[in-house]
Amino acid sequence: MSVTETETGDDTPELGIAAEKVRFIIVKARQFDAKESDSDPDEGSNASDDGMADVLEDKPDDDAVRQELVAFINKGLDEEEQVNLVALAWLGRGTYDIDEWKDALDTARTEHNKRTAQYLLGLPMLGDYLAEGLEAFGESFDDEDDTD
Repeated sequence: MSVTETETGDDTPELGIAAEKVRFIIVKARQFDAKESDSDPDEGSNASDDGMADVLEDKPDDDAVRQELVAFINKGLDEEEQVNLVALAWLGRGTYDIDEWKDALDTARTEHNKRTAQYLLGLPMLGDYLAEGLEAFGESFDDEDDTD
């Protein structure tokens, strides 16, 4: 059940994206954030020879998690869901407070473009920001329960 279908409190605004979708993005964003820069510039042809050092390297062109997130956000969410997702990240980051939710949405609508996923993936702690944003709406995110 999405947040829009439940009462989250007398003064809590509605979140225009299903909490389940946000939780999926949190899990994937945290997988993406776990990547690191080139840790083995002299990589060999056999990963086991290199101690598997390349597994967590950030190689955007080859990153299946990044590709999945970009597709899900840019194609799997409608424009209003994308706007809500960006505003939720800003809320979790502390740019806006829950009392300023309407302002956050208005700004996100004004700045919306076709590169929503790319913008969000540029936020270094996207998963944490979204989890904090959900919490402001009375929705929890539990790493133990919300796995892919």
